[in-house]
Parts: sequence; structure tokens; C-alpha cells
Amino acid sequence: MARPRRIPDWAVAAVTAGLLVALGVLSADDARGALADLAPTVGFLAALLVLADGCRRAGLFEALGAAMAAGARGEPRRLLALVFAAAAGTTAVLSLDATVVLLTPVVFATAARLRLSPRPHVYACSHLANSGSLLLPVSNLTNLLALEASDLSFLRFAGLMTLPWLAALAVEWSVLSGAFKGELAAPRRRAARGQEPVAFPWFAVAVVGATLVGFVLGSLAGIELVWVAAAGALVLTLRAFPPARELVRTAEPGFLVFVLALGIVVQAAGEQG
Repeated sequence: MARPRRIPDWAVAAVTAGLLVALGVLSADDARGALADLAPTVGFLAALLVLADGCRRAGLFEALGAAMAAGARGEPRRLLALVFAAAAGTTAVLSLDATVVLLTPVVFATAARLRLSPRPHVYACSHLANSGSLLLPVSNLTNLLALEASDLSFLRFAGLMTLPWLAALAVEWSVLSGAFKGELAAPRRRAARGQEPVAFPWFAVAVVGATLVGFVLGSLAGIELVWVAAAGALVLTLRAFPPARELVRTAEPGFLVFVLALGIVVQAAGEQG
């Protein structure tokens, strides 16, 4: 919180981790062990970020926005219900990052195009990026760590979390629909302008579906989820061939370094009681 503005988070975390090892708070071997334990999870996170961005390039989120605009028929409460479905599904399958970074701007633009207040719908995205990530191990980095620690299968994890996920969505709907009651009760409005039909990117959806099936089968076969996610990301990448620099930027290397360095900090804190 107190870091100088021009120093990135990952640099602060990396320097801190290095100091802990240099000062002997954590041995070099233990630090390497912490990095080795986190490496598959961080690799999975990078692959999922690339997969989600591949869906963006394929036009999946633009198509979702068009579908929500058409299905809402100018009614704010109907749009909120569609946003709930899109945000909960996106968060569960493509992780909370995709909902925050890729879906939320589309939802904002969709509400503006329909001449509706964007506040209830953007708030829904913000909340469901958190509570909507309960369902699957791939929905949240924390879930993935919990999956590895609990030794549950992919399907067993999802089965245990289905009811909590649905309960969280019900609470979110109740709270948000009450908090924005006035804005959701606004009269039906027509869109400011017509929208050209958007072709639905079935190939991207098929790749995401196949990747999800791969997660289930890979978990049963003892295959690291990172390899399944990497395969799905590779398929979408080969189809679009984005520039290498853009691909690296999409994987958020600074954030990945931050997570790895924080793993060393946590390991040191744990060993010091």
C-alpha cells in the first residue's frame, strides 16, 4: 500500500522474497520447493488467461453482449437476469479474471446501447466475479490450490460446490435487485441504435467446451490441469496467430511473478510460525 507509484507490485514481492532468502529466514531449498509447488498452478493461470483472450479475439464476448441486448427487450430487470447468467457462466468456466476484464466492458456498453442505467449490471459483474467463482476448480486461483490440497477430483469438487454456488447467486440476486430497485423498475426503452447481427463464435465455444471436458477427464487420469488448459489456449492461438508480444502481455507475466514471489513469502511466514 505504501510502495512508490512507479514500482510495480511484482517487483516489491520479488525483492521481498529475495530478502527473506538472503537473510536466512527461508532456505534456498525451501524457496525452490515453494516455487516448484506453485509452478503448475501459475502455469495454469497463464494458460487460462490466454484461453480467455482467445475467446475475446474470436468475438465471444461481443456475441454475448448482442445476445443480452436482444434478450433484454429494453427491460432493465430482464437484462440483469441475462447478465447474471453470462457473468456466472463466464466466471465459472473462464475464471473471475475474464469476467472482470473482458465481460464487464461489454455489459456496460450493452446497457448504454439500450439506454439503461449500467450501474446494476456492472455491479452484478463485479460481485459475480467473486461469488460466481465458487463452482469449479478453474474458476479461481484459490479453488485450484484447494483442489490440490484436498485431493478431490474435478467432478467431486464441482459437486460439493454446486449448492453453495447457487445459494451465493440467489443472495446476490436478492441484494442487487433490492439495492437497485428504482433503476430496475425504469420503463422499458428502445435501443439508441440498431445493431448489426453478430455471428456466434461456435469454434471458440467448442474449444472451451472441449477444454472443460478435458479438465474432468484429466483429473480422473491424473493429468495436470495446466496441460489441458495449455492445449485449449494453443488451439485458439493457432487459429488467430496473434503477435508474440500481445500473447506474452495477455499472460500477465508481472502478475505471475507476483504470485510466485508471494508463495515464497507465505512459505517463510508459515515456517516462522
